[in-house]
Amino acid sequence: MFKELKKSVLLFSGLTLICSVAYPFTMNMIGEYAFADQAKGSLVYEGKTVVGSTLIAQNFTKAYYFHPRPSAAGTNGYDGTSSGGSNYGYTSQKLHDAVKARVEAYRSENNLSSAQKVPMDAVTTSGSGLDPHISVMNAMIQAKRIAASRGIEETQVIKLLRENIQKPYWGIIGEEKVNVFNLNLILDREFGKVKI
Repeated sequence: MFKELKKSVLLFSGLTLICSVAYPFTMNMIGEYAFADQAKGSLVYEGKTVVGSTLIAQNFTKAYYFHPRPSAAGTNGYDGTSSGGSNYGYTSQKLHDAVKARVEAYRSENNLSSAQKVPMDAVTTSGSGLDPHISVMNAMIQAKRIAASRGIEETQVIKLLRENIQKPYWGIIGEEKVNVFNLNLILDREFGKVKI
């Protein structure tokens, strides 16, 4: 019996060392060196100040910026410490009312007629509430508002947008999309920050 117990303790100790120390350490080192930017949160700096992350949505509300998906993360949305969806089901009246209000607001701010379709991602929250991407269709609709607010040609905004479309992973997983945070940073760099 002592012999079997000794084998079990040795096997348990060996697997603990491999699974709890060696493997995490190796993965951490690979991440730190091969994917340094992603391992550190894909942070974006202006000088020495962190202004955001390309992985987490921020609530841009000004007319001269692209607007992200709505967020249910935290009390007021876009709370990086409280990731999560609204958990409203398809039959929820609260969900229907919220989407209806968002559709009306989106049409109003982008000067759309009641006949024009509103992209789904413009009026529904993501599962995390912090999705930094929007669909290309959503961004294209917003381009006119942004150009008018910045006093530039719509074609300039669309050109910038097209240059920053992210393709599906491996050409098949997901859809084309744009990162709102990146686009807004590029807008400010290309056309200057809007003075209020």
